[in-house]
Amino acid sequence: MRTIAIINQKGGCGKTTTSINLAACLARLGQKTLLVDMDPQGHCAIGLAVPEDQIERTIHDALIEERDGKPTRLCDVVWQIATDFDLAPSNIKLAGFEQTFAGRLGREDRLRKALETVRATYRWCIIDCPPSVGLITFNALRACDEAIVPVETGYFSLHGLARMMETLELMRNKCDQDILIRVLPTLYDTRTKLAREVLCELRGRFKDYLMDSAVNFNTKLKEAASFGQPITEYDPGSRGYKDFVNLARELMGQRPTESEPTPIDQLSRPAELVQRARQLAQLTNLQFGRNSVKTPELDQTREGKQTPVEPPMPTPAPATESWVQALERGQIQYGGGLETANVASALCSEQEELDDSGDAEYPLAGGIRAAAERSVAPAKTTAQKIDEFYGVEQVGAEVVFAVRFCDAKRVLIAGDFNNWSPISTPMVNRRPGEFFTRLPLRPGRYRYRFIVDGKWVTDPYNTYVEVNQFGELNNVVEVE
Repeated sequence: MRTIAIINQKGGCGKTTTSINLAACLARLGQKTLLVDMDPQGHCAIGLAVPEDQIERTIHDALIEERDGKPTRLCDVVWQIATDFDLAPSNIKLAGFEQTFAGRLGREDRLRKALETVRATYRWCIIDCPPSVGLITFNALRACDEAIVPVETGYFSLHGLARMMETLELMRNKCDQDILIRVLPTLYDTRTKLAREVLCELRGRFKDYLMDSAVNFNTKLKEAASFGQPITEYDPGSRGYKDFVNLARELMGQRPTESEPTPIDQLSRPAELVQRARQLAQLTNLQFGRNSVKTPELDQTREGKQTPVEPPMPTPAPATESWVQALERGQIQYGGGLETANVASALCSEQEELDDSGDAEYPLAGGIRAAAERSVAPAKTTAQKIDEFYGVEQVGAEVVFAVRFCDAKRVLIAGDFNNWSPISTPMVNRRPGEFFTRLPLRPGRYRYRFIVDGKWVTDPYNTYVEVNQFGELNNVVEVE
């Protein structure tokens, strides 16, 4: 179990928001996660809509000894928030912890001993620390493997960060423990000059500590907390959700760096098509911009300078047209993004005219012809196009469900169409890690989820979702 403490003695820097949403995103990625609230204010429970009057036992009961009351095992304290996401809540009782254990031997190891009892149950443990440096924070440092310091990209946060890092280094030395300390920029507003300057200063002064991820200022995060939901449930399409998923993936060692392009096989279908469209646009600009047969039109500016007018981009498919219809029409092809067969044929005919003329003024010999030949993909049947599709799409009287889970061995689908009985609808493993099924469905609105090796999972290729009665997300498909 990897244990991460979220620490900063300054308030208002996003410690609790980071703790809640990081834990939720780790759980969303299939990692069994425990969130431990070590702040006597108990804001983690409030931010996850746990009724305060129904909390009978807290983390304080798992830390005390028999002479202090009736101690409780940590596993009896936790609340299940969602799939793979548990919370050990806190309340004002924890404020007396330091006074109760003052002068006792082993007082700094109470949390570490409590976490040892559940180490085999969880993959991750996130500890939300109070805005102070005392015995509670020292317990968190003794129990953790890593410490993340959320830093608001403002002047006062930057001013006190150096002293905070010195304090953490001293506490780490007293703990006699090798703790990895990292800095996470939070509440970053790219629109303000101050935030950009502070982030630049962080990169210059704390390069060895700074994380690649950053949490941007996003009102959806505040709204989610007010509704008692993590961002994974409140708005999984928001910028805040993407920031915390990136943070979780970075901690898991899966997040690519900003300088490296995302591999095609790791992109979703819409993102893949967008990337391929950009590649084709770059190729078109290269051929028509640098080696254009005709002189580009010029736009006369106010200063009298002439600026080339860029060639127009190809007209996109109508917004009402479905993805499968675009496939069948030939506007979209798997091998080349937004293909333009007419452009390719025009390039070939133009090249033939240039070859016949032999005019040395047009240095296009072989270049455009080769590019056009590469851009023309062989015609594919509808079955082949569907075979390369991920997501959910209506094809005639049937609905196609296709999904990719790299390490999955068995995937089932459950929904309104089969009375939520997954065993009755297994999906076909058409290739390693790829699963597919076609269901004849009547017109209507259907909710569904996948069961991947026994775990209920939301369809990552369908952004049409709604929250169910368990606080999790169901996918939705509407059949016409």
